[in-house]
Amino acid sequence: MADPRTLSFEINGLSCASCAGRAERVLQGLPNVASAAVNLATSNARIGGDDVDLHGVVTALDAAGYPAVQETSQFSVEGLSCASCVGRAERGATELPGVVEASVNLATSTATVSWLRGSQTVEGIAKAITSAGYVAVPLTDKQISAPSATEKRMEEVNSLRQATVIAALLSLPVFALEMGSHFVPGVRELVAQTIGQPTSWMLQWVLASLVLLGPGRQFFRDGFPALWRAAPEMNSLVALGTSAAWVFSSVSLFAPSLLPEASRAVYFEAAVVIVTLILFGRWLEARAKVQTGSAITALLELKPKVAQVKRAGEWVEVGIDDIKTGDVTLVRPAARIPVDGEVVDGRSFVNESMVTGEPVPVERRNGDAVIGGTVNGTGALQVKATAVGGDTVLAGIVRMVEEAQGAKLPIQAVVDQIVRWFVPAVLLTASVAVIIWLIFGPTLSHALVAGVSVLIVACPCAMGLATPTSVMVGTGRAAELGVLFRKGSALQVLSQVKTIAFDKTGTLTMGRPDVTDVTVLSGFDEAEVLAQIAAVEALSEHPIGTAIVREAKERGLVVSDAIDFASITGLGLSAKVNGAVVLCGAKRLMAREGIDLAGLGSIAAQWAGEAKTPVFVAIDGVAAGVIAVADQVKPEAAELVSRLTEQGVDVAMVTGDTAQTAQAVADMLGITRVVAGVMPDGKADAIAELKGHGMLAFVGDGINDAPALAAADVGVAVGTGTDVAIETADVVMMSGDLGGVLKAIDLSKRVMANIRQNLFWAFAYNTALIPVAAGVLYPFWGVLMSPMLAAGAMALSSVFVVSNALRLKRAGGSA
Repeated sequence: MADPRTLSFEINGLSCASCAGRAERVLQGLPNVASAAVNLATSNARIGGDDVDLHGVVTALDAAGYPAVQETSQFSVEGLSCASCVGRAERGATELPGVVEASVNLATSTATVSWLRGSQTVEGIAKAITSAGYVAVPLTDKQISAPSATEKRMEEVNSLRQATVIAALLSLPVFALEMGSHFVPGVRELVAQTIGQPTSWMLQWVLASLVLLGPGRQFFRDGFPALWRAAPEMNSLVALGTSAAWVFSSVSLFAPSLLPEASRAVYFEAAVVIVTLILFGRWLEARAKVQTGSAITALLELKPKVAQVKRAGEWVEVGIDDIKTGDVTLVRPAARIPVDGEVVDGRSFVNESMVTGEPVPVERRNGDAVIGGTVNGTGALQVKATAVGGDTVLAGIVRMVEEAQGAKLPIQAVVDQIVRWFVPAVLLTASVAVIIWLIFGPTLSHALVAGVSVLIVACPCAMGLATPTSVMVGTGRAAELGVLFRKGSALQVLSQVKTIAFDKTGTLTMGRPDVTDVTVLSGFDEAEVLAQIAAVEALSEHPIGTAIVREAKERGLVVSDAIDFASITGLGLSAKVNGAVVLCGAKRLMAREGIDLAGLGSIAAQWAGEAKTPVFVAIDGVAAGVIAVADQVKPEAAELVSRLTEQGVDVAMVTGDTAQTAQAVADMLGITRVVAGVMPDGKADAIAELKGHGMLAFVGDGINDAPALAAADVGVAVGTGTDVAIETADVVMMSGDLGGVLKAIDLSKRVMANIRQNLFWAFAYNTALIPVAAGVLYPFWGVLMSPMLAAGAMALSSVFVVSNALRLKRAGGSA
């Protein structure tokens, strides 16, 4: 039999014996590792020792260049009812050798487990969670993203509604018989004169037993086994409380001589009302939880079920899953585009708000990319499929949102530590309350009421729901606004950033040069000069030349063909256009040719200070004008910087441009901290230096900024609707609009505020009501909390937490 202290797993990066030796020495140097061996042939590592920190193993091997291969799977987990369940299910997985991390989400009833490949299997992990008392079933990618998840939740809602109705109908006569006199005078006397107290109690016993064995059976089915495992949770508290009330009442009914005469009473109404109220609370909670996942449901519903596809020259209707890459689909006006693709025929405006959050439709014509699920306008399009199934942008968005919703925020770690000891502490408190009441209280009944009330009021459902429900709703709402949180933890970190560093080109600027100014000397026509220089630049591949040609075409100018074209290295271009010799380029070129610039030099110098590149033009040896070309700042950039500054965020800019150009852009935007002349591989070092000023976020276009995005505390990629798979970013803006950065920060702050509200309510509620339930107010005002009131308060607590989280659906304005 293998030694349980020995762990075997797979590693990457081994290419020779020296690699194996280095990896082996790294492992041997880790704390608590008694032995380590690395096999080059199998790419397998084996370590032995007690209490080995697997996170340390992973980090050390990553740093050495021989990363441990990890696998991650999701599981559906049934039987979760409170925060204590979450902790026990997680420990069921993490106690397995090789499991690096396990995160259980109470709101979605799912578990995400990561382990070292070769150390465990999916089936083994599912078995371990099941052994902890919760039924775990591995989920495939298709199951994770399928509407069946919503259908399953709706089944739970319907089941709880049915159980609540049955419990309420059976409980109503019990409540009326025992508590009716508190609301309608004379009820007790009427019962005594008609059926009599013994018959009343017997009827209550029958109905209460039906409630506990029927709708309430789930509490006993899950609660008592948890007690036998010494792992009590919410169901255990309810089972103990209701069974205590039922047993005491049954003794009063069937064996009254066992009790003091003053203590003979029945509490069947407390047992049934507790079950009914908790079931009612769970029903409301389940209904609200369905709404927390509505963003995923809405995204999935964007995909059409069928599409028109050209097959053998004819349009035929096929199921969406039958479309293959390369198929041409017909998209009629107002229809949803079925798959990601490229327009091969037609022209229309497409509403891409479901991806970008921007409500204004964008024009799409031949050669343009379109995204599946977006809505076509009034024109017909023929679209060639480039991505289908799980490879589409929509599928990628769904995966990202699901991963973020299932994430565990750092703040949850504190909650987990408290909850781990909470239920045992409640059991202890209830026991102490009963003992004190038995010693000092007037009757045994008072001890029972206090003990049951403490057990019921302290159920930690709200604690377990406080964080995941807010994360689910917040990340879903962010997706509707075109902001994808690839990592749920980024929600918390982004709310704490003190510095935001921006890449310049493509992020703060448009990412391409454009003509910004044209000045011509007296005697020359601006349109004619622009057309002539465009004719020369059309033969060049330089981005500046492309900008000038584009400007001429946008003005509708006729661009003639140039002849005798020559490129003057480092200086400019020359050619003949309509018989005239056109010279264009830098100031140095004009100086070399002896051309008098006649005041154009001062204009060009001013432009240079504004981060614009001047291009001089001479026609037949005479200066004609100068054109300014620049990568223009995005219209919203200045307002973004201003608003961030107002919020107390320090704004910096990191760019590979020269210091002069970078400073000019920074001055225009009001940015005071500039790091210029940085190559892409040096941006990570620049980010590390800026981190000294507090938590830092880096915003880049996701193309050349991967090192900086990874180095920042939060990496934010600003791209386009198709740039979903920016692997190094924590947050992805689906629109190029920088306003998404403000949306992301605002949402992160709102989510964290919402979580703090939920946690305050959950903990403050328990802190305040447990002593009241135990009876601390009785010596002063004769007040002893009813178990029924305790059940109602407990149910209300969970419903409040989920309802509060749902307020985030209105965050950020309209999508």
